[in-house]
Amino acid sequence: MNRRLVVFMGAFGIAQAFAQTSPHGAIRMACEACHTTESWRMRPDASFSHASTGFDLQGAHKAVECARCHQGVRFAGTLKTCQSCHTDVHKGELGSNCARCHSFQAWRITDMTQRHQQTRFPLLAKHASADCAQCHTKSAGTQYAGTPTTCIGCHRMDYEQTKNPAHRSAGFSTVCDQCHRVNAAVWGTGFDHTLTAFPLAGAHKATQCSQCHKNAVFKSTPAECVSCHLTEYQQSSNPNHTAAKFSQACATCHTPVAWTGGKFDHNQTTFLLTGAHVLQGCKGCHGDNVFAGKSMECYSCHQSNFSAVANPNHAAGNFSHLCQSCHTTTVWKPSTFSHSSTAFPLMGAHTAVACNQCHASNQYAGLSKNCVDCHRTDYTGTTNPNHAVGGFPTLCEQCHSTTAWKPATFDHNSTKFQLTGAHTSQSCAACHTNSNYALVYQNCAQCHLSNFQNTVNPKHTASSAFTQQCESCHSTAGWSPASFTAHSQTNFALTGAHTSVSCITCHTNNNYQLSYTDCY
Repeated sequence: MNRRLVVFMGAFGIAQAFAQTSPHGAIRMACEACHTTESWRMRPDASFSHASTGFDLQGAHKAVECARCHQGVRFAGTLKTCQSCHTDVHKGELGSNCARCHSFQAWRITDMTQRHQQTRFPLLAKHASADCAQCHTKSAGTQYAGTPTTCIGCHRMDYEQTKNPAHRSAGFSTVCDQCHRVNAAVWGTGFDHTLTAFPLAGAHKATQCSQCHKNAVFKSTPAECVSCHLTEYQQSSNPNHTAAKFSQACATCHTPVAWTGGKFDHNQTTFLLTGAHVLQGCKGCHGDNVFAGKSMECYSCHQSNFSAVANPNHAAGNFSHLCQSCHTTTVWKPSTFSHSSTAFPLMGAHTAVACNQCHASNQYAGLSKNCVDCHRTDYTGTTNPNHAVGGFPTLCEQCHSTTAWKPATFDHNSTKFQLTGAHTSQSCAACHTNSNYALVYQNCAQCHLSNFQNTVNPKHTASSAFTQQCESCHSTAGWSPASFTAHSQTNFALTGAHTSVSCITCHTNNNYQLSYTDCY
């Protein structure tokens, strides 16, 4: 037989025998698809596609030797679950879906924080860097599924050992996150006092818990300031709180910033502070430690000012104690009194007169309002006209004004003899000789008799025809020129050239008692 044929038949027989006893199990693949003819080792260019089995190799699976997963180099029937190759250290507590936390790149989880966010307990702050075993301890037979999500589940020891304040003896709640925060640098910090009925403000924020919570008593701790600040209340001397029987509602004047430097809002009382009162220390008014029921009358504090005033003298003048009538809270002096509030409003020169000029001997109440009572000297000293000799009335305001005593004006038209013409510029004494103002008007000759007697053209005294009814020819504008307009009332009315003829042409020898006969 041909030697080659014998060799071929021998090799064929071996292949048949191997196919019947393949260590890989019942697989329908030719050996040379993976193995070389030189040796049993895998071919570098093996054309086997693991994806065709329904389990595509990804990540680290690509570099794993076949025998790691295919025990006994058997391929058929190999399980595709993670647990078939990877021991479940969680013992089924977390389910069979390993891909929830693990990846094909590596079994070890590198970003546990991110993975943990998918659970009921996201990792925050220090929890993110904590070792898993610190929280996942075996409890009641479970290690992961039974891990508590409450703070006290892990921090029971912290709760028990905390002494400042002692949580157990104080009966603190085991809901730790009411006071503690996961992002706190230290376990004992981070209590939010605003969650209570007493939010911390000012200096309270830096105060140790034990300063307010004596003997580790936290529940029902009083929120009134005096419960902690009674000593400060009793030791305050400016003002003395105890002696003054101040209210113990400290917040009325004090703030949480500091006990000293307290400010009381006086405007909350019925006595608002204004002017100089704003800068006045409490002792200025409350030196006697009397605060409640303190008098609000100015005089109660300003009696010394009232007694010391000399211009005008308040005490001697029996002034009212209503200081605000003249004074303001700005300063005691200068002061202003509104005379307009009295029955004698000040006008003219009166507004600049010192009080004691009118209110001599400090007489203010019942003082006369008549001008002459203050101006008697002016009245008696006036000589043009002489008021006293002339018997002038003392109603000064008839001629004088409050602007000044002089000049004065008398309205002659208020009498029975109205001034007209030259009379308006005539001095009073020209008519009222010897200061006689009680004149009774009769006729012009009372004043103008000398004019009547001295007139020569025509001569009034030469004929009885001339009467002393001066106004028949004269006017108040002047004694001369005069005009006689009553010739028409005689038996010889003037006409023609007669109207321009002088009186003496016809009335020779001052004869004015002519009887008309004829022209001749």
